[in-house]
Amino acid sequence: MENMFCFQCEQTAKGSGCTVSGVCGKKPDVSHEQDVLTCEMIALAKALADKGTSCPECVDLLCDGLFTTVTNVNFDVDRLDTLIAAIKAKRASLGTGCAVMAKIAGIFGSSKEPGALPVSTEHLFHGDADLLSLRSTLLFGLRGMAAYAHHARALGKRDPDVDAWFIKGMAALAEDHSVDEWLGLLMEFGGVNLKCMAMLDAANTGAYGNPVPTQVSLTIEKGPFIVVTGHDLYDLKMLLEQSEGKGVNIYTHSEMLPAHGYPELKKYAHLKGNFGTAWQNQQKEFDGLPAPILFTTNCLMPVKDSYGDRVYTTSVVAYPGMKHIPADASGHKDFSGLIAQALKLGGYAEDKALTGINGGTSVTTGFGRQTVLDNAPVVIDAVKSGAVKHFFLVGGCDGAKPGRNYYTEFVRQTPQDTLVLTLACGKYRFNDLNVGAVGPFPRILDMGQCNDAYGAVQVALALAGAFGCGVNDLPLTLVLSWYEQKAVCILLTLLSLGLKNIYIGPSLPAFFSQNVLNVLVEKFDLHPITTPEADMKAILKK
Repeated sequence: MENMFCFQCEQTAKGSGCTVSGVCGKKPDVSHEQDVLTCEMIALAKALADKGTSCPECVDLLCDGLFTTVTNVNFDVDRLDTLIAAIKAKRASLGTGCAVMAKIAGIFGSSKEPGALPVSTEHLFHGDADLLSLRSTLLFGLRGMAAYAHHARALGKRDPDVDAWFIKGMAALAEDHSVDEWLGLLMEFGGVNLKCMAMLDAANTGAYGNPVPTQVSLTIEKGPFIVVTGHDLYDLKMLLEQSEGKGVNIYTHSEMLPAHGYPELKKYAHLKGNFGTAWQNQQKEFDGLPAPILFTTNCLMPVKDSYGDRVYTTSVVAYPGMKHIPADASGHKDFSGLIAQALKLGGYAEDKALTGINGGTSVTTGFGRQTVLDNAPVVIDAVKSGAVKHFFLVGGCDGAKPGRNYYTEFVRQTPQDTLVLTLACGKYRFNDLNVGAVGPFPRILDMGQCNDAYGAVQVALALAGAFGCGVNDLPLTLVLSWYEQKAVCILLTLLSLGLKNIYIGPSLPAFFSQNVLNVLVEKFDLHPITTPEADMKAILKK
């Protein structure tokens, strides 16, 4: 008998679904409340769609709720219940709750009376395999897009099309659709997510400038320090401002590494370097750490006692017993307690030299969209002269599941006349490798966080324009690693743009039914990864 059901991430149990407890550390009670939250959001969106009502506050609730249910974000039932209550109250204020829930109860097969939520996982994630696959893919994509919209909103950016699609997409989950209609919705969503990523790109570059190439040390200097993990650059900016001149150094972790490339962040002298590697190693790397850790977003793993007293969460991140830093009405956060604990803990007594996964002592980031485009003539000349014969985009999420060393070996095997663009935390598998350079460029070009897939798309489109061909005609291959729902929304965006011949791993999503996978393979030439040697040979033969 199932205690829960969740199959939204790459590491899901047995490649089919977590039914006893989440591999991520999520317990059945948390899973249950996340399902309640999801059904409440569906009901709110359906009510808004039926009334044709625009409601920014409602969209904010949907955005927060969707982001909350992303893998490794929220493990706290009380925090989930608070959000559920807020969404339920907002739906009640619209005056259409019972009719909406009667409709949803019919679709999900619930026998509950009108007004009751279909909270059972068997209603939400069971049914016809293909329809369930398509519906779940849209839901998980929306969860990913919510993370990007949330970060943009913190910087005062909204897009009416993105806001409208949170309502449209969530309402669609309460409606009957054919397979073709679901596929159409997924492609439409992919286009909207591109707008969302463009909005976040504009928000980040508008606030912090265009990233510039920057070498980042992996050595932790002696003295007090704070480790900042997650994705939220605005949280980092506030912490840098409040800690300046206090005798506390700041180190990024995992997906925060690209912060070092932004001029308005790197100008702070106490932003010293990067701590550790990707998120899945945190329980080992944070063990006994003489410094506090700020989790701005995912990925938060179950917290160990050896460092639990120095973990701080903020925004939608939550874990029972951890200190939480809220924002006031203006979005300001008070990090004074965090800074005080850093000073009390004192940091390391001497400089501590850390390395990347492959033994490197520094990494380079900051090859953002504008930097690459500004050097487009050099890149184009390199292609025309034969100095560059192929481009690889090797990026996405890292994770703990075996098989991810594929990406390390794949990059090792890329020929010297190729460039490797990368983004997101999957780059930690190889970003400390020295694989040489092509002209003025190191062969590994770190374009940023996962949302900077937007920048990679713009570079590909610019190259296609320069060579007078389609993107699929470029000597370009995408080799993606996925773990959570932001990777889902990015994949849907790439597919909506018509990109083909994408390699994806380390395993395929459990929520892809065989028929849905067959469609993606046939229509988009989507490839599961095999071995670095075999895939490299197949790619370079084309």
